[in-house]
Amino acid sequence: MTEETNKKVAVIGAGVVGASIAFELQRRGFQVTLVDKGEPGRGTSFGNMASIALDFAAGSGPSTWKKIPGWLLDPEGPVWLRPSYAARMLPWFLRFLAAGRPSRLREIEDAGMSLSLRALGDFKEMLQAIGASELMTEEGCLAIYETEAEFAADRGHLAMMQRYGLEFEVLSNGAIQYYEPALSPAIAKAVLLPDNKSIRDPYGLVVKLADAAIAAGAAFVSGAVRNIERKGDGTIVVLLDAGRRLEAGSVVLAAGVHTRLLAAKLGEPIPLETERGYHTQIMKPGISMRYSVIWPHRAFMVTPTAGGIRVGGNVELAGLDAAPDFRRPRVLVRHAQRALPGLKVEEATEWMGHRPALPDTIPIISPSSKLPGVFYATGHGHLGLTYAATTARLIGDMVSGAKPSVDMTPFRIDRY
Repeated sequence: MTEETNKKVAVIGAGVVGASIAFELQRRGFQVTLVDKGEPGRGTSFGNMASIALDFAAGSGPSTWKKIPGWLLDPEGPVWLRPSYAARMLPWFLRFLAAGRPSRLREIEDAGMSLSLRALGDFKEMLQAIGASELMTEEGCLAIYETEAEFAADRGHLAMMQRYGLEFEVLSNGAIQYYEPALSPAIAKAVLLPDNKSIRDPYGLVVKLADAAIAAGAAFVSGAVRNIERKGDGTIVVLLDAGRRLEAGSVVLAAGVHTRLLAAKLGEPIPLETERGYHTQIMKPGISMRYSVIWPHRAFMVTPTAGGIRVGGNVELAGLDAAPDFRRPRVLVRHAQRALPGLKVEEATEWMGHRPALPDTIPIISPSSKLPGVFYATGHGHLGLTYAATTARLIGDMVSGAKPSVDMTPFRIDRY
């Protein structure tokens, strides 16, 4: 491999994780080609909830198996499983439950928090580097609880936050409305999370990242990746549609849930599923909000972003190909109106995207176990935006041969 080829890196996937990696590698002196079948930021990153959420929560716990029947039987619950997809989900579900064993749970929390505790600082530095610091809000997030019982059920999570030194403040009664007057007086408790910031325009952020990488010398190629091969001299060849080829010294796979197809072709299948998420973007909500609001019991969020208010969250398990079920975001809007009685739904659009989810909740940030020169950055689940800048730095270290500042063992691709 020539020195010129060795400095070339192809980054597959132009969502927030891929665009962050492309920018980071380009400013480290690599020659980056960012590849996506669509425009940067038009996939899952387009509709995320705009939250930098530092309070990591493992998806599964010791008692999760008891909750699953209730989730699946409740048409307005936090998890929806389409019956036609149930058999396909069984192996993933078994791994998900296994990840909730007490002996495993602490390892997962340690791994997730090793990223979360870096995320805000890394994100601020990245925004400053692209001249877009104004995209991050100063205000934090309010977690709300309609009843004392809901609050009591979340005490374990608050204890976990205390263990890792995350700041929060418990609010009651009038103090809740002091911070966010639009919230219903019926909300019994809230927890102020001052470091859980929001992004004012998540799609605009991805565009700025891609533009900053290109301005620094990166290229963007539109096309679908068919396969990846390695030549005898170590050069990695990316095979695109229409017979096109890209040659590079390294390739980073950051294509969200679609990464699983390429991983399988490379002989290292990963249990990557899509947790389909919905949002409703309301441009005339009839209220104003300073803080983002999350309702843990109902597993959804309301964020002032993209010029309006966005209501989204929850999980639908139905695979990549099923048509969207837009009854889901309407359920979330009804819940949101219960918490925010003045919320109107005027000039609203509905959207569905595919979160890349692994059964143990933590992402794969790892060199390939099969093909030298290939790296993975996928499976970030609900925390793709949160972990984007940190993932970019860690991949930058791996590609350049530097020692990452985080123990990368929990994030390896061959952990399953």
